Amino acid sequence: MKITALAGGVGGAKLAHGLAQILRPGNLIIIVNTGDDFEHLGLYICPDLDTVCYTLGGLANPETGWGRAGETWQTISNIEKLGGPNWFRLGDQDFATHIERTRRLKAGETLSQVTRDFCKAWGIHHAVIPMSDNPIRTIVNTDQGELTFQEYFVHRHCEPRVKGFRFDGVEEAKAAPGVVEAIEQAEVIVICPSNPWVSIAPILAVPGLRSRIEAKQVVAVSPIIGGQAVKGPAAKMFDELGIQPSALAVAEQYRGLVKSYVLDKIDSQLEADVRRLNMRVFVTNTLMKTTDDRKRLAEDVLNFVGSNT
Repeated sequence: MKITALAGGVGGAKLAHGLAQILRPGNLIIIVNTGDDFEHLGLYICPDLDTVCYTLGGLANPETGWGRAGETWQTISNIEKLGGPNWFRLGDQDFATHIERTRRLKAGETLSQVTRDFCKAWGIHHAVIPMSDNPIRTIVNTDQGELTFQEYFVHRHCEPRVKGFRFDGVEEAKAAPGVVEAIEQAEVIVICPSNPWVSIAPILAVPGLRSRIEAKQVVAVSPIIGGQAVKGPAAKMFDELGIQPSALAVAEQYRGLVKSYVLDKIDSQLEADVRRLNMRVFVTNTLMKTTDDRKRLAEDVLNFVGSNT
C-alpha cells in the first residue's frame, strides 16, 4: 500500500515513525509543514522538518520529542553571555543542522534538496519532503496583534489569545518537487495527529493541494484526546476561537476532506457524532508513549483503511 502522510510537530513525527517501521521506503512519503520555519541568529530553522527527520533517524530527544538526544548547550550559553537572544533554545548538534542548511540555501540549493541530503546523511530511507521550497510563514492573529508562529509559540509561551491565522506567502507558493506526485500516487493519505490549525492547514493551503487530497482516500488521527491536546496548543486554540476542544471538533475541521477518522478509546462516546459527518470511524489507543505504540497505531490505521479500500 502506497501511503503519503501529512505531518508536523511531535505527534505527527511519532506516527510518521510508526509508519516508517512497517512500510518499505518506496511505499511511504512524508510531506511536512514548513509554515513555522523562521530565521533566527542568522540561521534558517525548520522546526517541523527537523522534528520529523530527527525522529525518523532515531536522533530525537526521547524526553521532549524535539531537538537532539544527548544534546549539549555550550553555543547558546555563550551567545546568552554575549547579550544575544536565548529564548529559542538551540543545542550544539542542532546548530550544526541549521548552519549547514543555511549555507546550502544561500548557495542556491532548495529546501527539498537540502532535506533529501540530510535524510541520507542521517540514515533515513523514507522520503521526507517539505510542503514547499518557497517561504510560507504562519502568522497568528492574537489579542496582542499579529505574531509569527515561533514568537507566539516559543517566545510568548502561547499566552496571547488566538483570534485567527494566515499563511503569509502561500498564494504565490508552489508545492515542492515530488509533493503533487506523492499525493496523486498514494492509495491513502494519512493526516497524522498534528495541530490542524498550524501544522496541517498550511499544507492544505498550498495552491492545488487540497483539491488533490480531497480526491483521495484520506484518514486522520485526532491530536486531541479527552478534550486535551497530547502536546502543544491545539486545544487552547480551539477554545479561544469559540470551539469546544474535542476530537469531534477536529473531525469537523476536516469535514469534506477526511473520509476515515481514528479516535482514542477515551473518546469512544463521540463515535456516532463523527459518523454523522459522513466519516468512517475506528476507535483504538492513539497515545504513543513508546516506539512500540507508534508501530501499533500505524498498523491499526493501515488495517482500518485497508479494510475500506
